[in-house]
Amino acid sequence: MRDLLFLAHRIPYPPNKGDKIRSFHILQYLSSRFRIHLGCFCDDPQDMRHVESLRDVCAEVFCLPIRPIDKCFRTLNALMRGQAISESRYHDPRMAAWVENMLSAGNIRDIFLFCSSTWPYISSPMQGTRTIIDMVDVDSEKWGAFADSARWPMSLIYRREQRKTLALEKRAAMGSDCCLFVSDAETATFARLAPEAGRLRHLDNGVDLEKFDWTRRFDNPFEPGSAPIVFTGMMNYRPNVEGVTWFAHQILPAVRRAHHNAVFWIVGAQPTDGVRRLANLAGVRVTGEVDDVRPYLSNAASVIAPLRIGRGVQNKVLEAMAMAKPVVLTPAALEGLHAVSGRDVLVAESACDFARNICEVVAGKWGHLGAAARLVVETNHQWQKNLELLDVLLTPDRAQTEIDPDMDLPQGK
Repeated sequence: MRDLLFLAHRIPYPPNKGDKIRSFHILQYLSSRFRIHLGCFCDDPQDMRHVESLRDVCAEVFCLPIRPIDKCFRTLNALMRGQAISESRYHDPRMAAWVENMLSAGNIRDIFLFCSSTWPYISSPMQGTRTIIDMVDVDSEKWGAFADSARWPMSLIYRREQRKTLALEKRAAMGSDCCLFVSDAETATFARLAPEAGRLRHLDNGVDLEKFDWTRRFDNPFEPGSAPIVFTGMMNYRPNVEGVTWFAHQILPAVRRAHHNAVFWIVGAQPTDGVRRLANLAGVRVTGEVDDVRPYLSNAASVIAPLRIGRGVQNKVLEAMAMAKPVVLTPAALEGLHAVSGRDVLVAESACDFARNICEVVAGKWGHLGAAARLVVETNHQWQKNLELLDVLLTPDRAQTEIDPDMDLPQGK
């Protein structure tokens, strides 16, 4: 087995949120082909206990905790030094020294980077190394969306972060052998922003089809006789917070006028104070962290993704589709999915259209959506199939031919 250096901005375990789901499955796939030397950070103290679990699939794990005070200090440092905040937050001399030691030992010929903020650690890769970076999303565009919806002075900070992050993304794309994104749409967006960038590919997200098995029955966590409308996700993430707030205030009242038993369930860890306050509204429940989201998905009348700011593929949507649930979502949440509105999911942009779609689902009009959604996931979003692209990119003699963009490479299509 060859040795591979894997750097991630966040510990890739447990796979319980978007970026960690993707990074864990990539790490697990590569661990059967390489001796993995993992360097990562941990911004949740609870996750440090999972380091030992990663040692089962890695030859070496170097994980550094990031305290809230560290984040504050590094944010100020970024503003003073003209760096992207996301780059400065994950800069640590101890990680730099560890990476330098790994590379100087001479055993590393393959490098996998997860997220652009890890690029500065190997910005001058050694001769003969092959470097793949997974940007996942075009993060700079996310900061731009935040700037568009924020008030001064945060709008200025977000706009600055957009510029700095794009500059970092361009450096990473130009310096790596291949740059990955989560969808065709994200790849095309970055190609437009950085036409000078070289080899760009997309690697579709997957879902654990055995875990999210729609035929399995789970105990019902909901009130008897209710029509549960479910949202799942990390509830300290701004797009999720804004999405559920919009739904609770602008959409749910219209749904409940038509269906008095409709109840909106917000299922996810670390809810902000604003999200917790939504539980004071009629027909809204906020769970906080749950041990397993599957009972909530399995017994839902409908699952929603009312995101108006979003990038890339939403794992929460894939999981709901895998559970054969009718999903109502916004165009922003549809990006990167191989799903068609009216056939596999329902897409609505306005509050009025969203409410109408939910009412129709609760009334039983769209009974075919669940089976169609599951088929989309089975066909296009299997991790094993999609990750075969990495075999091409990290096999030197095969990767040379990948320069031809017309080749039929496995990408989960």
